[in-house]
Amino acid sequence: MPLRLRLALLFALATALAITVAGFGFLLQLRISLDASLDSSLVSRASALVDEVSAAGMGSLRLGQDEEPAQFLAVDGQVLASSPELAGRPALSSAQRGEVAAGRTLTFTTELGGERTRVLARTTNAPGTLVVVGTGTDISDAAADHVEYAILLGGPPAVVAAGFAAWLLAGAALRPVERMRRETAEISEHDTTGQLAVPPTRDEIAALAITMNALLDRLRAAVVRERGFVADAGHELRTPLAMLRAELELAARPGRSRAELAEAVAAAGQETERLIRLSESLLLLARAEGGPSFVRAVPTPLHELLTGAARGANAYGADRSVTVEVDCPLDLTVTADPDRLRQALDNLLENAIRHSPVGEVVQLAAHRPSSPASLRITVRDHGAGFPAEFIPHAFERFRRADTARARTDGGAGLGLAIVRAIIRAHGGEALARNHPAGGAIVVLHLPHHQLDQPRTASALRV
Repeated sequence: MPLRLRLALLFALATALAITVAGFGFLLQLRISLDASLDSSLVSRASALVDEVSAAGMGSLRLGQDEEPAQFLAVDGQVLASSPELAGRPALSSAQRGEVAAGRTLTFTTELGGERTRVLARTTNAPGTLVVVGTGTDISDAAADHVEYAILLGGPPAVVAAGFAAWLLAGAALRPVERMRRETAEISEHDTTGQLAVPPTRDEIAALAITMNALLDRLRAAVVRERGFVADAGHELRTPLAMLRAELELAARPGRSRAELAEAVAAAGQETERLIRLSESLLLLARAEGGPSFVRAVPTPLHELLTGAARGANAYGADRSVTVEVDCPLDLTVTADPDRLRQALDNLLENAIRHSPVGEVVQLAAHRPSSPASLRITVRDHGAGFPAEFIPHAFERFRRADTARARTDGGAGLGLAIVRAIIRAHGGEALARNHPAGGAIVVLHLPHHQLDQPRTASALRV
């Protein structure tokens, strides 16, 4: 069912309910007011009869002259005087006589002589004597009936009019939404500039249009980013695949010696290994785009993790006599995935060693800053540092600092992107800058958890 129709029906139903409740309340109040008016006239008439009996006695009464029912009776039910329509029988039951005899003025509506009559009963000045007077309710009943007919006749048109008004109002309110729906439907996946028109009303509809435009901008940015990622990945994969194909074609040529075949197979194996590393990096980045679920964080002693990473990096830098120095408190621990964090450290240390001068030291340090809810890991080399224009883009995919970090030497440009993806998955952040004393430094900010038994800090070269 369309929203517009649902709103119209709901408004009509609410109007019908409101008219019913208001009409019933008004009729009830009208009945009470009319009965109070009748009771007031009956009190005056009863008082006049009581005064007449007190002055002239019961024998002087002529109760049939005013055509309104009246009766004097004893508490035991004996009729002392009565108008013709009440002659021969008491107007009150024994229970009612008891209530009136107790001093209560009793009013009620009943049938007398085939007509609805409002009755009032009270005591008189004479002990044990009660007076009962009544009056017809024709006029008050007619007034109430007219109001009831007016509600019954005017209610349905009012409900229909309210529903129609709600239909028109909902149409006017939803017209901008329908326009936005049409505009959204017309925006294709290839449209890079389409936007929804924002109405000048500054209301919820305008806020919705602004939010939708922001969503479209984010989606376009994501599409552009993913298209660029696919294009870059295809470009990076094409080169090793082409080289692998060339090596295999050379190996397949007739007349190749055993040494030439072995060299071709070795070169093909290197390209295959490079393809595997590139594919694994792309897979990790793709999983990182889906959120932090690819990490399994557990409390991990950080000193042990950093020492292991430094030991593995030293094997890589041994041919250039580059070593890694670790500076980390022994009591420091971090809630992290040890395998993923080790992968990020391996990438940073490999880059730092590659760009360190021969015989230099790479510094790997971790400490708690002033904030107790985080820790900081730094990797610093003593090389030439990052180019200034590269630093804002250091953690972007397929970004290389310069020709020295080209494909043949520095990989596919995914190392720092992987580092940032891993650190962000842990709820932290990675930053790159140049050290004032020279060299590049990468800082990893992570949440941390401290061990219960602190030990002394250590600084060692491994």
